[in-house]
Amino acid sequence: MEKQKISLPENAQRELAPGEVYRPILGAEKNFKEVTVYSVAVGILMVILFSAAAAYLGLKVGQVFEAAIPIAIIAVGLTGAVVAGAIFTLPAIYILGVEVNFWQMFLSSLLGGVLGILFLIPFRKYFVSEMHGKYPFPEATATTQVLVSGEGGGAGAKTLLTAGLVGGLYDFIIATFGAWGETITTTVVGFGQTIADKVKVMLKLNTGAAVLGLGYIIGLKYSFIICCGSLLVWLVIIPLTNFTLGLDLTPDQLFKGYARHIGIGGIATAGIIGIIKSFGVIKSAVGLAVNEFSHKGTTSQNSVARTEQDLPMKTVVFGIVIALLAIFTFFALGGVVNNVWQALVGLVIVGIISFLFTTVAANAIAIVGSNPVSGMTLMTLIIASLILVAVGLKGNAGMAAALVIGGVVCTALSVAGSFITDLKIGYWIGSTPRKQEGWKFLGVAVSAVTVCGVMLVLNRTYGFTGDGALVAPQANAMAAVIQPLFSGGGAPWLLYGIGAALAIVLTLCKIPALPFALGMFIPIDLNLPLVVGGAIAWYVGSRSQDEKVNAARSEKGTLIASGFIAGGALMGVVSAILRFANVDLFLTGWNARYGEAVAIVPYLALIAYTLYASMKIDKK
Repeated sequence: MEKQKISLPENAQRELAPGEVYRPILGAEKNFKEVTVYSVAVGILMVILFSAAAAYLGLKVGQVFEAAIPIAIIAVGLTGAVVAGAIFTLPAIYILGVEVNFWQMFLSSLLGGVLGILFLIPFRKYFVSEMHGKYPFPEATATTQVLVSGEGGGAGAKTLLTAGLVGGLYDFIIATFGAWGETITTTVVGFGQTIADKVKVMLKLNTGAAVLGLGYIIGLKYSFIICCGSLLVWLVIIPLTNFTLGLDLTPDQLFKGYARHIGIGGIATAGIIGIIKSFGVIKSAVGLAVNEFSHKGTTSQNSVARTEQDLPMKTVVFGIVIALLAIFTFFALGGVVNNVWQALVGLVIVGIISFLFTTVAANAIAIVGSNPVSGMTLMTLIIASLILVAVGLKGNAGMAAALVIGGVVCTALSVAGSFITDLKIGYWIGSTPRKQEGWKFLGVAVSAVTVCGVMLVLNRTYGFTGDGALVAPQANAMAAVIQPLFSGGGAPWLLYGIGAALAIVLTLCKIPALPFALGMFIPIDLNLPLVVGGAIAWYVGSRSQDEKVNAARSEKGTLIASGFIAGGALMGVVSAILRFANVDLFLTGWNARYGEAVAIVPYLALIAYTLYASMKIDKK
């Protein structure tokens, strides 16, 4: 018997009209069996597998895939967000040669993850329901399409499966065999190489199916803004920096050493501006907590629709207090700092920055599906380092303390950003938020153990310094930034200031500063394909004079893009496992000589497939 077609309601991804209500697939009036022994067991298994794979891939190439998408194909997972929080900061411990043990790394990840969950819960309603239709939520969209199409069967599932196979095979061939280049650069032709050498102008485009799919879901508007930030860096700032300073560096070196810091300043300032704009939301969330805590709240959980029930605010407040006390104890007695005063200073840094930047992380995920956690953590490390030096922590002990404190903040922001995706998926489908929130803590604990264990193994196997070491680009950047601060040096304040001024000007001009600054911080090869995907989405959804046809084509395109992301992420795991097992099938010589030139053909073929398959709609 053919399964009944299941699809998201028509108003799932658009703004609601006044008085209109979104009704999820699983109605709020019914209770469903959401948590079982089987689902939890499978979820824990997926957390271990995907956390380990993501940790290796992130340390190898500096990119962490969204584990929720491939997990959704197999089972509904719990979490994988602790990965980014740990691998972006803690490997710097080994790079700098300072002493930190397993328990310090584990508690840094665990307590940061717990804090991230608790700080996000009061903001769930704002981001998930009050701002319904105003944010694209690209990762949540892809995962939801996977879940809905897989459950409903029929044409949607077939489209998703086909696109998943195409995208997965495409990305697997790139990552595992290197049959064509992962990136196309303008240096592939002689003239482009000359321009790169002489004036340091170079453009790069990632040819992956997953990135193309992400651009489709983000849409043309935000993709264009992100790309504008990237083009400003690569076409103006990098050549200008080279001309002004006269440095004999490549465009990539100029980006990492100079231009990217402008992006960090922009992200931090855009975040502060976002916090100021969100003051009403923050005040409302704090007010709700205070009212319920003081028994002034009038609404009971039983009178709230099942799909809007969060963990009781009293539980959240008590949880935050307990988590902060645990962090203080960890800092004071766990060998992180030298005395109680320094532990208190570290706690204040963690508490304030984690709380304020939680909204920034959630906002970034909601808009572009990419959390600028490494940029925010870099700024946190600089602030923490300056304060810790001022209270007497210097040398290796100071660097270790800064990295552990930064690890707590980084994990908190990473978990908060990822968790808003989970909650949005649950909102669209109709799950109970408090159940998602409660079980998330178990996922964080399992992931923290897994990632810290994997990191120890990888350090002993490959190391993070010397020949053949894992790249760990974020951790290396953080190590490079904090080392001079604890040795009497300084931070690139001028570059941060330029980024801050730019964010303010953009805001005054009504241009979204956060996605623009994200474009400045994220490498251009990951930004240009977003515009390609966004342009495809615009084209597919605007060619017909019949709006119903446009809507049907856009929906099918979303399924195809989701398939690309899901297939690419899943095959990324397979490729990572093969690398970990030392299975080397990469055609190094061929790729170096012909990879970029050959890549143009399959990439154009992938675009043609996306256009053709999206616009081919059944007349029924």
